[in-house]
Amino acid sequence: MSGLVKKSLNSPEETRPFQDGTGRLELVNLDGGPVGRGTFEPGWQWSKHVKPIAGTDSCQAAHMGYCISGRMVIRMDDGEEKEFGPGDFMICPPGHDAWIVGDEPCVLIDWQGFADYAKP
Repeated sequence: MSGLVKKSLNSPEETRPFQDGTGRLELVNLDGGPVGRGTFEPGWQWSKHVKPIAGTDSCQAAHMGYCISGRMVIRMDDGEEKEFGPGDFMICPPGHDAWIVGDEPCVLIDWQGFADYAKP
């Protein structure tokens, strides 16, 4: 692509639902790779709702993202754990589980790790 580009996550080029209606991933594709908006409903946990799709013991995607709303805890395979909320920027290497805290959906924008996320 050259010049000015406009795409909208409100009209995604691809949508990938999570199991049990616990959220979805909406993607737009750019030259540098896809950018995604993940919506994770209360009760969502990677190891319960994406692990069956991914087929790995923990999430093997690296993420670089920004939290718009809600709260998510990420626990690395080595036990390190952090909670993210609105306004937080995150860098998360492969090898983690994650889950939603509270009663509000968590919405994240990720421009690194969603190319193959929740894809069989």
